[in-house]
Amino acid sequence: MEGKAITMKRPTEIPAIQVNNLNKVYRTGTHAVRDISLTVNTGDFIVVIGSSGAGKSSLLRCMNRLIRPSSGSIALFGDDITSVTGGDLRQVRRKVGMIFQQFHLVRRLTVLDNVLVGRLRFNRSPLHLGMSMLRVFPKIEREFAFDCLKQVGIADLAFQRADTLSGGQQQRVAIARALAQEPQVFLADEPIASLDPHSAETVMQILQNIHETKGIPVLVNLHHIDFAKRYGKRIIGMRKGALVVDTTPSRLDDDAIADVYGARLEEAYGTLEACA
Repeated sequence: MEGKAITMKRPTEIPAIQVNNLNKVYRTGTHAVRDISLTVNTGDFIVVIGSSGAGKSSLLRCMNRLIRPSSGSIALFGDDITSVTGGDLRQVRRKVGMIFQQFHLVRRLTVLDNVLVGRLRFNRSPLHLGMSMLRVFPKIEREFAFDCLKQVGIADLAFQRADTLSGGQQQRVAIARALAQEPQVFLADEPIASLDPHSAETVMQILQNIHETKGIPVLVNLHHIDFAKRYGKRIIGMRKGALVVDTTPSRLDDDAIADVYGARLEEAYGTLEACA
């Protein structure tokens, strides 16, 4: 059955993200996000759970405006970003670091050059873009990129081609690239779904460390309840596009999990895949 959301008290600060009555309906007629209202505070590390097709990815993609909502509103640190376009949209995407299941690296480039891609949003002058095409970056930016790689533990791989790395290593490059944007929020869409258990733990620990040391709010979509309970400060459950649970790990009991997954309960306890 559909459960009622369990609400939590929030700080009175300006939210990192404020979602009000959000809906996303695709041209196919799929209603991926159904009337969701959600406050993300700066101290939040939120894990979003739900079965495949629950709307988790659509929610995150609306939040960083990779897709445009059908109705409702989204504010980023108090600024309405629901309908921004052009340069304003680029500024939004600079502020929101996004990690995907598929790493989206330029496979023929080195690890360092992939991280430097995250710096391109800071200077879009024709000269800077032209130099970047030739892989010529100022020393200060290269040093900054190295520091991002140190933060994810792979600075020693800086000059390897991205396509020589394991899946877990490639995901760490993707996180370093997002760090290079100096984002104010981190969103991660199934970042461990294609990783082996050890690599999955490493990626989640890195995201947790970024959250704790930099004070950056994190939202991460996961299938696995055990990871959700270990890393989330707050857990949100989605079912058929709607928010049905908003609680803490200690209060995520069997009834709440059943509200989220229904007859597809086995998805909540699936096993992680081996790296390709």
